[in-house]
Amino acid sequence: MKEVTRKMMTDVALFAMSQVAFYYAFKYVMSSLDPNRQKRQDTKKVADAKLGRLGLRGKDLELNEYEEQISAELILPEDIPVDFASIGGLDGIISSLQESVIAPLCYPELFANASGLLGAPKGVLLYGPPGTGKTMLAKALAKESGATFINMHVSTLTNKWFGESNKLVAALFSLARKLQPSIIFIDEIDSFLRERATGDHEVTGMMKAEFMTLWDGLTSSTDRIMVLGATNRPNDIDSAILRRLPKRYAVSLPSAAQREKILSIMLSATLLDPKFSMTELVKRTEGYSGSDLKELCRNAAMRPVREFLRSKAGRESVAERRRLAAAGVGSGVGSGVDNTPVGALTPSEGEVVATAAPASKIESRPLRNSDFFVIDSAATPVNGSRSGPMAVDEDPLD
Repeated sequence: MKEVTRKMMTDVALFAMSQVAFYYAFKYVMSSLDPNRQKRQDTKKVADAKLGRLGLRGKDLELNEYEEQISAELILPEDIPVDFASIGGLDGIISSLQESVIAPLCYPELFANASGLLGAPKGVLLYGPPGTGKTMLAKALAKESGATFINMHVSTLTNKWFGESNKLVAALFSLARKLQPSIIFIDEIDSFLRERATGDHEVTGMMKAEFMTLWDGLTSSTDRIMVLGATNRPNDIDSAILRRLPKRYAVSLPSAAQREKILSIMLSATLLDPKFSMTELVKRTEGYSGSDLKELCRNAAMRPVREFLRSKAGRESVAERRRLAAAGVGSGVGSGVDNTPVGALTPSEGEVVATAAPASKIESRPLRNSDFFVIDSAATPVNGSRSGPMAVDEDPLD
């Protein structure tokens, strides 16, 4: 009897072990066949790195796989070179954002009130023509707000499997709740949350409904989560979404005073001619956006560089730089026919480089007003000039 019992227990143990081994083997095979496995692993590494730089750990936050995917969209302040001081002409909007949005969101104890009217808005909308600085404002907000900033791409929320988009939307707000105060930024928000229609796909409608419910629903009253949207087509946004964006800022084309401040910031580190007139440049840029002004300054700064490159000294400098690069820079690892490592200098090449004079840097002349309205003959101007005809730079300068 004991022998039978022992054999039965052995059989049961072997069966249980075989089932466990089969389970893990099946799980391994299925995971290896998953086409998104590598993508999830890469996303997890990115998310862990960003959370680590914020002084957090995914294990402590108990993030699921969807929240890890969303956490890869976190924006770190030290990675953004733009702050409010580098934005010109939008002082009124910046001041309002700091006073009525950032402060109540990040420091709610200072705005405690029995009526609850002093809290931060649930949503903020930046709208206006293209190139007026809406996205730049969002960058500065991410750097200086002190809140967790999630730059949400619509492609991150879309998935080919039914129901996965809803889970990603839920993960977006659950992650923002764990890291609150949080700001969720959606650029070109009209493309994602446009007006709902009967012809919309079922998945799109469900995703919008999920987004609105979690944004401003029954259980979101105490969350310190703000959605920041930017668009140049505000009329295409759904009315229910607009209701959740009560704070709206029109970022219009800059006035003369605003253009002067923008140009002063852009040209602050540029050498200008003593006869340079900022007033004349401001008058001639009527109707330009901030993006247009940046491109105008970039083209003007290239004018003296082109002059130098077309001169005899410029051609000699470029030829010298090419010769030194050919002699001193290689690629790959290995040995040549003379046992010299590939990418290293031979003794003869080393003597050439050692005795050669260093290639001179481009020393451009100061900018003049005339440089700002000259275009390269090989380039097709976009939208032309808004104030008058532009001169075309055709002939060689030397």
